[in-house]
Amino acid sequence: MRLRYRCPDCRTTSNLHDPGCEFEGTDRRHIEKAYVDLLGPLSARTYPDEDALREAVPERWSGLHAAVLGRLRSDQRVVEEEGSLRLLPPEEYTDRVSRPTFEPLKTIYEKGSVSGAHDHSVFAMVAFYEMVGLSWAEARENTVEWLTESGTWARGGFEESSPEELVDSKRHVYEQGYGWKQAATEAKAVIDRRVAAAED
Repeated sequence: MRLRYRCPDCRTTSNLHDPGCEFEGTDRRHIEKAYVDLLGPLSARTYPDEDALREAVPERWSGLHAAVLGRLRSDQRVVEEEGSLRLLPPEEYTDRVSRPTFEPLKTIYEKGSVSGAHDHSVFAMVAFYEMVGLSWAEARENTVEWLTESGTWARGGFEESSPEELVDSKRHVYEQGYGWKQAATEAKAVIDRRVAAAED
């Protein structure tokens, strides 16, 4: 599992931020340091609330620290359970993010892909697993499992001879760090239309 210290707003992993990003112009080193400032204390213990965590941060708390904590929470790396903030251990985090719980990925994951949406669906799944920090081996295993268990592979319509070959053909998506949102949105639209047509 990797943590790439993404910008908490536009998610870039370089000094090139998206236009309009809240942290445009913020050097990558400052973003990485804000992550380290939070992850150091969180890796040692849980905290009853954000105020207690603020006091444990070695540097003066800033808007960047607050944004990084928000990103860690929305990415489910830091969770609030039983009144405490805690950093998920790698195995628990990997298990938690293996099943997308938000749209449009939730529809793709739960209903599987259909003809006309396969390319975007597989692209989106691989890109999602890269974004949440899974290794290539983990992303590949999860995507192959999804292709099989969702019934996507059984529906056919693939040029490749196996789910593994199909996922391997999308390795460039993982390596380039492409975003998943556009592909997932387009795939979900096709899936929703096909499901609605099948129900009529």
